[in-house]
Amino acid sequence: MTNSLTKYSLASSTWDEHEYGAIQKVIDSDMFTMGKQVAQYEKKFATFFGSKYALMVSSGSTANLLMIAALFFTKNSALKLQRGDEIIVPVVSWSTTYFPLQQYGLKVKFVDIDRDTLNIDLDKLSAAITDKTKAILSVNLLGNPNDYERMQKIIGERNIFILEDNCESMGATLQGKQAGTFGIMGTFSSFFSHHIATMEGGCIVTDDEELYHILLCIRAHGWTRNLPKFNQVSGEKSDDPFEESFKFMLPGYNARPLEMSGALGIQQLKKLPDFITIRQKNAQLFQQLFTAHPYITIQQETGQSSWFGFSLVLKENAPYSRPELVKLLTENGIECRPIVTGNFLKNSQVLEYFDYEIGSSMEAAEYIDQHGLFVGNHQNDIEKEIKLLAKILT
Repeated sequence: MTNSLTKYSLASSTWDEHEYGAIQKVIDSDMFTMGKQVAQYEKKFATFFGSKYALMVSSGSTANLLMIAALFFTKNSALKLQRGDEIIVPVVSWSTTYFPLQQYGLKVKFVDIDRDTLNIDLDKLSAAITDKTKAILSVNLLGNPNDYERMQKIIGERNIFILEDNCESMGATLQGKQAGTFGIMGTFSSFFSHHIATMEGGCIVTDDEELYHILLCIRAHGWTRNLPKFNQVSGEKSDDPFEESFKFMLPGYNARPLEMSGALGIQQLKKLPDFITIRQKNAQLFQQLFTAHPYITIQQETGQSSWFGFSLVLKENAPYSRPELVKLLTENGIECRPIVTGNFLKNSQVLEYFDYEIGSSMEAAEYIDQHGLFVGNHQNDIEKEIKLLAKILT
């Protein structure tokens, strides 16, 4: 919760009578678990982002978990994962980008980020790929898409596929195509501070029908109940609903979203184009004020960022340290946070559980870990807040 002294918060609510009305309709229906509202949201989500299929889940974190799990159950040998397979990831992301990889026994290869874009360093990615590499789990950080055209050129004819953690970058585009749709699957988050807010919630998009059917199955207990009559998991379902009610095919989870979250998502999705426009307008002012700053560098945009937040990385000649910068911002009512996890390799205790390899030197990740932070962007005009930030840092 933001205290009364906060002048520039990390995030703010975008709900109005439409969202509260949607919640009330769900309450009036007395149907709270996943139902018609979630199904409608999924259809609208798939259409908006240009994917064949979308699956709503309980969070962006569970979206990442199910995305990885699904690849262990596919019959497609080109996509099928097994324990010990090598997955390349950027060393800066959120923890639940990485944890599903550990939980499914994959070999994680960490690669440094590019200090300008904050996404994976494509030169170091190229050097890190070996004949053992099965997939690249790319992360679009702070609203900024990766350069997927170049990433595909690096992969070339090798049997390596791309996955996307797009939880921070809903609405970003690259050459007119939505971030989150460049990989075999892409994940999204609709947590409060993200581009749309459904209380908790996440989505997975894919164009692959078999993966979609697997996701339908493992989202809810691994049962067949939510599968279409003809599907690529159980084949043909019985017409007897009693027989199909507790029929299990895959080791699944309960990652279902609430019906309220689906209803909220329908309303928020209507607003998303305007939200992105406003975030990008805020970013134009931020870029104008900070691009030539003598002591601070900001994130370099790839394609059209949806600007989750604004990074501030101190230059080597900065007259103050990051702790001093954090203190200065806090004293002036400006909330700030580290750039996601910073260098994830510093988390030595949790890494004891990983099978991992360091695929490059980590100069950029180390630097932003020590000298970087970010402040919020909002779905409403924050000209006053951005100018306050600039004034304090002048």
